[in-house]
Amino acid sequence: MTEILCTRCGAETFLKREPVYEGLAKTGERLFCVACGFEYASEADVPFKPSAPGPAIFSEDDRPETPKLFAEGEGERICRHCAEYVVNPFTQFCSRRRREVQATDSCPDFTSISP
Repeated sequence: MTEILCTRCGAETFLKREPVYEGLAKTGERLFCVACGFEYASEADVPFKPSAPGPAIFSEDDRPETPKLFAEGEGERICRHCAEYVVNPFTQFCSRRRREVQATDSCPDFTSISP
């Protein structure tokens, strides 16, 4: 919910959005003050409360380094990126070797998917 400063009751409260339907199609929204029920004519008339930035607990130095899972070029030759890799709801299959595989497996018969 979005915080507002109501122009009618002066309360620091929330904005309630109710959908308006014409048959089964949504045609708009009605905007209300939760505290007093005052209806705003449009989104432009709503006095939104200015959002304060959250506390700066962490700096950029506190962020962890992005892990490197594969060596250079190693992740490009896994079964998931192979043209022979087939996925269905029950199994993952290599159509070249005719056996069940995992997406992160690799083999020397890798076939690149050309764009």
